[in-house]
Amino acid sequence: MGLTGGSLETVTQMIQLAVAPVFLITGIAGFLGMFTGRLTRVIDRVEEIDKYVNSHREIFCEIEDKFLEERRHFLIKRMENINYAIFAATAAGLMTAVVIISVFYSASMSVNGDDFIAGSFILAMIFLIISLILFFREIQFTNQYIKIKKKTKLG
Repeated sequence: MGLTGGSLETVTQMIQLAVAPVFLITGIAGFLGMFTGRLTRVIDRVEEIDKYVNSHREIFCEIEDKFLEERRHFLIKRMENINYAIFAATAAGLMTAVVIISVFYSASMSVNGDDFIAGSFILAMIFLIISLILFFREIQFTNQYIKIKKKTKLG
């Protein structure tokens, strides 16, 4: 059927329905910016350790070598965790965009997309929850590092 001349109200309703998901996408974009910033810092730290190890290998004592290897392994775990968080947040943003498109499509084509829209939104929320859980894990990693740093003079 599609939009007709007297469908200003329909378009207005579609825009109103799409506003909340648009704000959600904005929030997800903020998370993605934060996640990529953290990932960049972790990658830089791994590269610094690698550079240091490669240029000072012959003078390392066993304790330093073990400490740096453990630190590097810890940073790699953080990198993997942040990558998963980025994936989940991106998927949440993608599913939210699908919700917005579906709202407009179902209203403009007079198609009942309620189940699809609800399912897409639920999936978006699941991905967002996963990314937030992974962010919580990242915070735990950071707190763990702070505790390690307090116990040792290395690093």
